[in-house]
Amino acid sequence: MTQARNYPLGDPILEVSNISLRFGGVKAITDTSFKVLAHEIRAIIGPNGAGKSSLLNCINGVYKPQEGSIAFKGQVLDRISPNIVARKGISRTFQNLALFKRMSVLDNILVGRQLHMAANFLEVACQLPRARREERENRARCEEIVEFLEIGDIRHTPVAKLPYGLQKKVELGRALATEADVLLLDEPMAGMNVEEKREMCRFILKVNDEIGTTMVLIEHDMGVVMDISDNVVVLDYGKVIAEGPPAEVRSNQAVIDAYLGVAID
Repeated sequence: MTQARNYPLGDPILEVSNISLRFGGVKAITDTSFKVLAHEIRAIIGPNGAGKSSLLNCINGVYKPQEGSIAFKGQVLDRISPNIVARKGISRTFQNLALFKRMSVLDNILVGRQLHMAANFLEVACQLPRARREERENRARCEEIVEFLEIGDIRHTPVAKLPYGLQKKVELGRALATEADVLLLDEPMAGMNVEEKREMCRFILKVNDEIGTTMVLIEHDMGVVMDISDNVVVLDYGKVIAEGPPAEVRSNQAVIDAYLGVAID
């Protein structure tokens, strides 16, 4: 696997500045700001309804906040769609699986390569040289991802036949196929058993360490958050109530009162 596109280690790669999002009279996010440093794993936690998924939707262009700005590599993301955000280098996974269940593992991952395909419909339909070349190159790239994720034995298996934990891994593979600099992971451990969570944690750390991808993840399992995160942002009613390293956040009284209930030892 090749490294993610180069960006200075430790520099802010993603900057959320004073964003506010409303749906009618309902405030989903209020004056929220934080920075994500290149190559870190940043967790976003908070109670249900705190605005976590809405925040990710703002970052990847699904929602347009009424106030504030979001900058990626110093460039403000403005008036752009999720497709354009993805082309700039931000990819996303979702709480609910969005895989093509009748397609194989390899073909699902290949869907993530659409951003890197230049051949038009006619070239593909007629199997002209550029289309054939791109097909070979992109399949080779996906084969690398399959080996990286250690799922080579199921590469041709229809996704519908796989257990939930493996389907989540395929979704991660499809996100990796975009070659994004930043991955937004919306509850990547949701619905998993202990063993599946342990395996997903291993690969999140592997992607971060070996490829250099910056991660922003929403997660409710505090053991996972405290184990794999470099820094944590805590939301409550759409506002940031704490931010910092896991050890600092877990002992913050405002976080304990709003979310944790008790300090995590």
